[in-house]
Amino acid sequence: MTENIAESVKNYYGHVLQSQSDLKTTACCSTGTLPDSVKEILEEIEPEILDRSYGCGSPIPPALERCAVLDLGCGTGRDVYTLSKLVGLNGRVIGVDMTEEQLRVARKYRKSQAARFGFSRSNAEFKQGYIEDLKSLGIEDESMDVVVSNCVINLSSDKKRVFSEIFRVLKPGGELYFSDVFSDRRIPVELRNDPVLLAECLSGALYAQDFRRILHELGCRDFRICSESPIEIKQPELKEKTGLIAFFSRTIRAYKLDTLEDLCEDYGQVATYLGSIDGCFRFFRLDDHHVFESGKPMLVCGNTASMLEETRLSRHFEVRGNRSVHYGLFPCGPQGNSQAVAGMEDAGRCC
Repeated sequence: MTENIAESVKNYYGHVLQSQSDLKTTACCSTGTLPDSVKEILEEIEPEILDRSYGCGSPIPPALERCAVLDLGCGTGRDVYTLSKLVGLNGRVIGVDMTEEQLRVARKYRKSQAARFGFSRSNAEFKQGYIEDLKSLGIEDESMDVVVSNCVINLSSDKKRVFSEIFRVLKPGGELYFSDVFSDRRIPVELRNDPVLLAECLSGALYAQDFRRILHELGCRDFRICSESPIEIKQPELKEKTGLIAFFSRTIRAYKLDTLEDLCEDYGQVATYLGSIDGCFRFFRLDDHHVFESGKPMLVCGNTASMLEETRLSRHFEVRGNRSVHYGLFPCGPQGNSQAVAGMEDAGRCC
C-alpha cells in the first residue's frame, strides 16, 4: 500500500469515523444475514467494539473448532472475538490492522472477553501492520487454517500482493473466506484517488474480472460466491461522482487446493452431507447454488468434491467416486442471481 493511501485510510478510520452513523454509504455496513450462533456471540461483545466496527458482510464460516484463523483488517476486533469463541480455547485467532486507534480498542478487552467466554486465557492476539506484508509480522508459511477479511482488501493498492500473502500463510486445504466490495468495471483513476470514496470502500472496489485473474495467476482456479447484495450510495455528491458504476458487496470462499480445474468437470462423484456441523444440522450451504441437505446424496463436479474431501469439511461429508473416469463438463451454475449484471458471468470460477 502506498504511503499516501495508507495515511488517508488511517486518518479516516482512526479520526474521522467515530461510529457507523458517520458512514456515507452502505458499503461498510454488514449486509449478510448473521447465523444465530454469531448473533448470540455478538451479545457478549463490548458495545464499543461493535459500534466502531465497519464491514460489508459476515465473513465467518462454520466448522471452525480448533482452527487457527487470521483476520485481515480486524479493526476493533468484532470478528476476531467472535472467531475466538467459535474456535475455542484450543484454537487461536490473529487480528491484523494498521490503525492504532482501532487496535487500542481491540486490545483493551482481551482479558475481559476471554472471561466472558469462559476461557482461562485469551486465544486472540492483535498485530499492527499491513496486510500486504504478513511475513514481517511473523505469520509463517502454511500456518493458518482459515483467513477472513471484512471489507478491507479493497483499501489496498496492491491487491495481488495481499492475495499472494493469503495463499502463502494458508495451509494446504485452507480456506479464504472474505466479504468485500466489487464493481462491474474498473474504477477511473480520478475516483481511485478520491479520499472519501477510498475510505468508504468504493474507489478501491475489486473489478470482478481482475479478481478472477489475480486468483488464477496465484494458482486458485475456482472460487465460490456465497452471497451478494447491491451497495446503496446515500450522498448525492458521491452518487454524481460514481455515475453508472455498479457496486456490490460479496462474500466469497476460495480454497488452497492444487486439484482444482478452471471449469466444472464431471467425474460421476456424489457427496452426502452428514449433518454434523454445529448450527448446520439440516443443511450446509457451500455457496450460492450448492446447498447440501443432510443425508441426501448429491451429484457434484470434481472441484466441489475436492472442496469437500480435501479441506476441514472432510469429516462432515461422505464423497463417493474419484477422477478415474471423465464424463465431460458438469452442468453446474447459479440460478437466477445477479452476476450477469455485476460482471461476474463466466468469471472463471468453476461454478
